[in-house]
Amino acid sequence: MYTPLALYIDGEFLGGEGRPEQDVINPATGEVLGQLPHARPEDLQRALAAAQRAFGQWRHSSPMERSAILRQVAQLSRERAEDIARALTLDQGKPLAESRGEIIACADHADWHAEECRRIYGRIIPARKPEVRQMVLREPVGVCAAFTPWNFPYNQAIRKVCAAIGAGCTIILKGPEDAPSAVMAIARMFHDAGLPPGVLNVVWGVPAEVSDTLIRSPIVRKVSFTGSVPVGKQLAALAGAHMKRVTMELGGHSPVLVFDDADVPRAARLLARFKVRNAGQVCISPTRFYIQDGAYDAFLETFLDELRSVRVGDGLAPDTEMGPLAHERRLPAMERFVEDARARGGEVLLGGGRLDRPGFFFEPTVVGGLPDDALLMTEEPFGPIAPISRFSDPEDALRRANSLPFGLSAYVFTRSLQTAHHASQALESGLVNINHFGSALPETPFGGVKDSGIGSEGGTETFDGYLVTKFVTQT
Repeated sequence: MYTPLALYIDGEFLGGEGRPEQDVINPATGEVLGQLPHARPEDLQRALAAAQRAFGQWRHSSPMERSAILRQVAQLSRERAEDIARALTLDQGKPLAESRGEIIACADHADWHAEECRRIYGRIIPARKPEVRQMVLREPVGVCAAFTPWNFPYNQAIRKVCAAIGAGCTIILKGPEDAPSAVMAIARMFHDAGLPPGVLNVVWGVPAEVSDTLIRSPIVRKVSFTGSVPVGKQLAALAGAHMKRVTMELGGHSPVLVFDDADVPRAARLLARFKVRNAGQVCISPTRFYIQDGAYDAFLETFLDELRSVRVGDGLAPDTEMGPLAHERRLPAMERFVEDARARGGEVLLGGGRLDRPGFFFEPTVVGGLPDDALLMTEEPFGPIAPISRFSDPEDALRRANSLPFGLSAYVFTRSLQTAHHASQALESGLVNINHFGSALPETPFGGVKDSGIGSEGGTETFDGYLVTKFVTQT
């Protein structure tokens, strides 16, 4: 059975009850799973008032209390992983094994924040006069508004919720209307863990309307958004107009550099599997492949062989390795990339079209021979399409990798320590992975540069966006 859907405001779950509703669709079948209620204007105002009232108490709560609740959520996340994962696969489409892995990994995020929230320290600054005492305090910023995407509904939401709550803030979360079950599970876990009413509120609705109301409200003091660059820029501009701090984790177009001296078969296999993770709908998915001349043929052969073996199907089928795209609108988007590639002289080496079956399925696709100004080389595909390009000069490859306004993640494969060090220094990216994929762990910072975002989530930086610095001097 699919998850019951509701708003969560001031400790209460609120169903349809005359509110506008939208269908939630299974992308593997096109079938309607349930009805998601949208918040009315008065619901949003109630959520704002609840978060403001709760902040008055929660800001003074003991870090031990916050830690205990986050630990309880981590435990519940593991206990409920199978049910949450099944619902996540139903409304988002990813294979059940990937959904289960997302839930279990996020239990670690809750545990990490439970530990780190007990270590939010201020400091004493030695004074110039003996009668003066100087202190630096770190205090919660206030009510936060968070907006999270559909590609990793559980992961992206729980990161923001744990950071805000652990810092002593209250939060209003608008999750993805297309894949709402994971956010509903988060609300129920915090509710069952004993979080006071109003500290966490969950609302749904027309994204532009909800974001405009929340960001303009004087009650909200912090905005956190994960999603596309164009939407992120709009929300950041609106927040900036009201002098509100932001954390923005936006899109990327991750370059991959495979050098002649790399373990080429291993690199090709790893990258092929990572490329089709969540059907390529991953902000740090490898999306621009630059392969040095001496490695190109061997890489391409192994890469194509690995992708040919990928089993595409319903995420609930036990042998599925890649599920459908999450939305029907993503299919024409993929076709637009392929059409542009062909028009620019590119060769479709594998796939290139929809699968002839119900649901929103697109083949794993590889394109070669593209110029650097092709659509696939300049816009993030957010799907299972890989453009493969050659390079001879390493400096030219680094220049091409840095040529776009994005800078979220990058990948380097080489056996040379000198090459690895040089590339890690030269790449304009918030995350650089060398010879493996090691990003997005709870203890490591996650964030981009340039158009890919502002700020980091995770690591010791995890609370920075949710705290203000106060200097106190007294005699």
